[in-house]
Amino acid sequence: MINDTSLARAFWEKGRADDCPVYDMHGHMGPFSGIWFPRPSSEGMIQAMDRAGVRLLCFTPHDALFAPEVGNATSIEAVRKFPDRLRAYVAINPHYPEFVARDIAMFEKHTDVFVGVKLLSDYHTVPMTAAAYEPALKFADERKLLVLAHTWGASLFNGTDACRTVARRYPNIAFLLGHSLHGAWDDAIAVAREFPNVYLELCALLDNNRGVLEKFVEAGLSERMLFGTDLPWFAPHCGIGAILSADVTDEDRHRILHRNAQKLLSRFAGLT
Repeated sequence: MINDTSLARAFWEKGRADDCPVYDMHGHMGPFSGIWFPRPSSEGMIQAMDRAGVRLLCFTPHDALFAPEVGNATSIEAVRKFPDRLRAYVAINPHYPEFVARDIAMFEKHTDVFVGVKLLSDYHTVPMTAAAYEPALKFADERKLLVLAHTWGASLFNGTDACRTVARRYPNIAFLLGHSLHGAWDDAIAVAREFPNVYLELCALLDNNRGVLEKFVEAGLSERMLFGTDLPWFAPHCGIGAILSADVTDEDRHRILHRNAQKLLSRFAGLT
């Protein structure tokens, strides 16, 4: 369905809307084994963001997630290069507790770079309720940081029960359910309604899952939905187009594309 609202027309005609600065709350950076990306560098991703009117990207580099000896150093380099366009999550690898301690300390030293932590427990095959994550989650809870977690409905590592446990244990975090418990849409709604600190991040929902975005909005959750793309895995215009063509109002679209993220990020210096 193609909508003909003023917001949709701006994107259809110009590829962006001046009154709708998009905030992408789920990105990555750099090459990844087994796949070719046309623009995986920070410079290339900024180019993709510019074309779609993406004001800010919050990201975690692939090497931070899978090369713990490198860790989060590349995040600092990228954000310092583009301080007005990028912020990072500290990647937490539960298999290396000595690096977790190092990375938490890194957060303290670089508050202009990081806005929270990122958990990828499905890939690390450690439940996000495990003790290995406790230092990072307690740290985030004490400082009211963002926690972006890869979540999947059927997962033993970051499924519905694990999300409920984390949301209950750490009520002060802004808990972003990456991919919105993909496939378990009713569970995602239930968890978001039960815990006011839970947000539904839409990455992977916007590809071919028609009707789910409307389902979340109809459940009264448009003020706790966040735009994300997994950039450089998917192009911003793809996700934006899915939101523009959904059967929701422009007010809902503004909340999803920028207002909800702006409110969350306002707690950090330099991000309003």
